[in-house]
Amino acid sequence: MPELPEVETVRRGLEQKLNNFIIKKVEVCRDSTVAFPSNKEEFIKGLLNSLFYKWDRRGKYLIAQLKEVQNENSQFPLKNSQNKGFLVIHLRMTGYFKFIEKSTHPCKHTRIRFFDKNNNELRYVDVRSFGQMWWINKGLSLNKIIKGLGSLGPEPFSKDFDANYLKKVISKRTKSIKAILLDQTIVAGIGNIYADESLYSAGISPFREARTIKKNELIKLKESIVTVLKQSIGSGGTTFSDFRDLEGENGNFGLQTNVYRRTGKECRKCGNLIERQKITGRSTHWCPKCQK
Repeated sequence: MPELPEVETVRRGLEQKLNNFIIKKVEVCRDSTVAFPSNKEEFIKGLLNSLFYKWDRRGKYLIAQLKEVQNENSQFPLKNSQNKGFLVIHLRMTGYFKFIEKSTHPCKHTRIRFFDKNNNELRYVDVRSFGQMWWINKGLSLNKIIKGLGSLGPEPFSKDFDANYLKKVISKRTKSIKAILLDQTIVAGIGNIYADESLYSAGISPFREARTIKKNELIKLKESIVTVLKQSIGSGGTTFSDFRDLEGENGNFGLQTNVYRRTGKECRKCGNLIERQKITGRSTHWCPKCQK
């Protein structure tokens, strides 16, 4: 599943490519991809004549702020134009976007297609079809309609996410620290890959009970999380997920992981062999010598 760095890479690509993209036609190829409104015709109607004005990210959600454009000769940017609500996307396991100049015939995994007046296409492709989209009109609450969005913990890069916060939320928890990092209500955007890599960087065993981790270790863990995520964003995400950027390319971070998917290979620090075991149903990779 795309994690924070992959979703941020997609956000930046969409922002760069679609700065003047006004939706003139929407084709829903799979109804179940539309999570809200329940009527797909209302979803389509709500998006027509909308400019992708601004792209944000919250955890693993992409959020496009929309502006209404009735006059094609309007001057950009349209700060004072009427708000057309938001298009929210969760890529889930295998969802990704492709930007296609002069639209071509879609593949069988195409779920939703957006076209501008020049027939350029923003195509949403999703092999396993778990991804979802919401069109939320102005005046409605994103957090109330999308329960997962409303329950997210702080962003790893925010001032609210620090060692004091971590100490407070894990002080009585007997769950493993790996399970804690995967909990989106505690910290938004971290998944399996970056939890493993951050714990390795901090020298903390993924099996440790969260409540046993001391303040100085939490300071290091917070720093490791931020560093690992920033490195991955700079590399365009990871090659290990089904993630594709807007140009159809994998990320490069997978080429430089320290533990993730390196089972049986030598630790880059100590030479000990990397091990693998499941925690809460997720494959976990760690070095028993470097992580205590």
